[in-house]
Amino acid sequence: MKKKVLVGMSGGVDSTVTAILLQKEGYEVEGVYMKLHQKKGYHEENFAKVKRVGNYLGIKVHFHDLSEAFDKEVYNYFVESYKAGLTPNPCVICNRTIKFGKMIEFADSLGIEKVATGHYLNCDGKYIYAAEDPSKDQSYFLCEVRKEVLPRLLFPLGGWIKDDVKAYAANIEVLKDFATQKESSEICFVENTYDEVLAEHMNIDIPGETVDTEGNVVGTHKGYMHYTIGKRRGFFVNGAHDPHFVVAIKAEENQIVVGTREKLEVNVFEVKQINLFEDLTDFRCNVKVRYRTHAVPCHVVIEGDRAKVTLDEPVFGLAHGQIAAFYDGDRLLGGGVIC
Repeated sequence: MKKKVLVGMSGGVDSTVTAILLQKEGYEVEGVYMKLHQKKGYHEENFAKVKRVGNYLGIKVHFHDLSEAFDKEVYNYFVESYKAGLTPNPCVICNRTIKFGKMIEFADSLGIEKVATGHYLNCDGKYIYAAEDPSKDQSYFLCEVRKEVLPRLLFPLGGWIKDDVKAYAANIEVLKDFATQKESSEICFVENTYDEVLAEHMNIDIPGETVDTEGNVVGTHKGYMHYTIGKRRGFFVNGAHDPHFVVAIKAEENQIVVGTREKLEVNVFEVKQINLFEDLTDFRCNVKVRYRTHAVPCHVVIEGDRAKVTLDEPVFGLAHGQIAAFYDGDRLLGGGVIC
């Protein structure tokens, strides 16, 4: 009897190749397209592609509307975080609650044990590891996934280079017009900028005060939600000769705090909502404080529901609300939310 696997299919190259590879490995594949947001026309077009692939492979495909759960768990979290002056990472939360939460529940309803996606990373059932292609590695985004689901996950593209996936897809008839399509955006519900999303829910253009790190008013800005930590444009500082950067956001006062680059330097910070794949309380590792940054050696001490992270070398532009992912070499240990 063939082993069954449920593949999350988006209508793109990566998830389609994932389904093909697993079928070639001997799995009985079923696909699921998850409707997450309300972007008009988006789902109809992509599910049509998924159905084409399903017909080509002779597999059953499902349309699963998770938009209500997505709004509650991910979209609202995104909006409310920016409202509070934080810098959220909705993809990390989506992976925990939706893609490897609700999708697992859907697999259970079908009696399917294994679940697969087109993410670029590796998993041995106990840990997640960085992908072979460092430019596409997505392990960072799974640092909050519950460790209980790891034995059920398959990631066939973990050992692939993206260019090789595209070349492979170009030789498959059903994928010929997929292989040249535009890469999907990092945040699926953001069409252009996050400002446009926030503006649908609140007035983001309320001018406020720009203050220095001593609390002195030194200029003005166009509304705190336009800024993230490290930004250096879009605000006014009286008589500034050196470049100034946003170093903090005071949402309740509609203020941004600015300073020179050295004011962005951080050597110690705290993490909450800690998720680890093994029992650790006092350990050394490397930490990534944003997706597109290099990992920095550090010492982590967990006390209660928080962790203190002491860096061997400083990072710049650490943002509250972002995700800290802990690594031992290419092995992901887990992560948490910077606070």
